[in-house]
Amino acid sequence: MNFETYPFEKLNNLLKNIEPNINYEPLSLTIGEPQFQTPQFILDELCNSASLLNKYPKTSGELILRNAMRTYLKNRFNLEINNKQIIPTFGTREVLFNFPQFLLHDIKNSVMAYPNPFYQIYEGAAKATNSEVIYLNLTAENTFLPQIDEKALHRCDFVIINTPNNPTASTFLIDELKKWVKLALKYNFVLLNDECYIDLYLDTPLPSLLNASIEVGNSDFKNILVINSISKRSSAPGLRSGFIAGDAEILKEYMTYRTYVGCASPLPLQHAASVAWADQEHVDEFRKKYIKNFEIAKEVLGLTAPLATFYIWLPVEDEITFTIRLYQEYNLKVIPGSFLGREGQGQGFVRLALVYEEEKTREALKRIKMLINA
Repeated sequence: MNFETYPFEKLNNLLKNIEPNINYEPLSLTIGEPQFQTPQFILDELCNSASLLNKYPKTSGELILRNAMRTYLKNRFNLEINNKQIIPTFGTREVLFNFPQFLLHDIKNSVMAYPNPFYQIYEGAAKATNSEVIYLNLTAENTFLPQIDEKALHRCDFVIINTPNNPTASTFLIDELKKWVKLALKYNFVLLNDECYIDLYLDTPLPSLLNASIEVGNSDFKNILVINSISKRSSAPGLRSGFIAGDAEILKEYMTYRTYVGCASPLPLQHAASVAWADQEHVDEFRKKYIKNFEIAKEVLGLTAPLATFYIWLPVEDEITFTIRLYQEYNLKVIPGSFLGREGQGQGFVRLALVYEEEKTREALKRIKMLINA
């Protein structure tokens, strides 16, 4: 399989012969990895459960974790999900890669659609399934929300949307989500929303695609799925705890497939994740940090905050030159937008991940302002 080089490796190659300005402390706004400490109550549960390493975990997930995830969905979205409508997963990256292989295996000339620019695992899944790809281009002209082209979508077997979006930080509201649910039913494609940033809203809580499905009368979630992860909401990417939820008929067969994949999470991680999923208070504390970071971005760069995520999709004249100069002159790394897109999408942008405490965030943004004003 001819997989593309990952964006961070491309960045390393771009900068490998560049000497950074050592008068500045090295900083990086490249990876969407929260730099805050995982809350102590999660760490305590992990330690307290360490003795469970002598047992095999269930592929289907322990009941304590399933119940915590269902509690989360009830408290956060007012969703009543039964155990047949949710599967705990080892994060969401593995799901995004292996679920399309399960879903599309028996479909000849399968067709996938997903946003462009994108989280690169979407492309990896398309290559692994040898699927034709239809790009849902995100541009300034469409406010980074994919436009609906029914002539293209009627050919699709599987469509991924990603709202709140990485890398552009664009966000669907409920009416937009309802349109996509109706399209999935009309043209009989499976629709999955990657909701890993949905709890990082800055003001008003955002709806799930599952809420939209219920609102259009699709309460059984036919053709509708969502994935979510603890990584961003709880500053705990190392726990590798996620889930896929929605259409029970699809998930029944996918569960059988997963018994062969071998992605069961160790029991101590499941117990630690269960206390994290069941608690919202610590997430609200992290949201306050991201809100503050966007306030700093407005103060320093004059930028309007998005509705959610911790990303800034910053327009620049030449994203490659900007990235090189920022590293060379100010010892700060960012990701060129063109590394995250195809067919020219992402050109003229860099992605900034505001994942630090406010002092480092302010320092990084001040360096960017100096370069812009140079």
